[in-house]
Amino acid sequence: MNENHFFQNFITFTASVHQLKHALTSDLRPKNLTPIQYSILEYISVNQPVIPSDISECQQISMPNISRELKKLTEKDLITKHADEKDRRKQYIVLSKEGKAIMDSVFYEIDYKLKERLHILEEEELLEINNAMDLLQKKLFFSK
Repeated sequence: MNENHFFQNFITFTASVHQLKHALTSDLRPKNLTPIQYSILEYISVNQPVIPSDISECQQISMPNISRELKKLTEKDLITKHADEKDRRKQYIVLSKEGKAIMDSVFYEIDYKLKERLHILEEEELLEINNAMDLLQKKLFFSK
């Protein structure tokens, strides 16, 4: 396979994923959250429990800025922190009950919008897309 063609397909694909994510979520961020705070909540929701350095690395935000945003999310009762039993310096972060409720509501709306977008596809096509996403997670993104 032509490596340049593969790379161009990858760039186009990832840009399309970002555009779709924006289309599905652009009007769903709760008004009391900044875009960064929402992005952090979304990351925690999908990956919890997480440590601050994981968030910093994934969101490409410095640790001091992540710490400040996590403090704000804690003050809003959207996340909770608990120390590792073996290493008390290590803090694990999860969504609070209220944070989970917010993200469940957002994900419900995303699910609805996605179903609207995909309703024209046959069951076999949906299965094919799902299998392709599983393969990408396993072979490219190295997760789950």
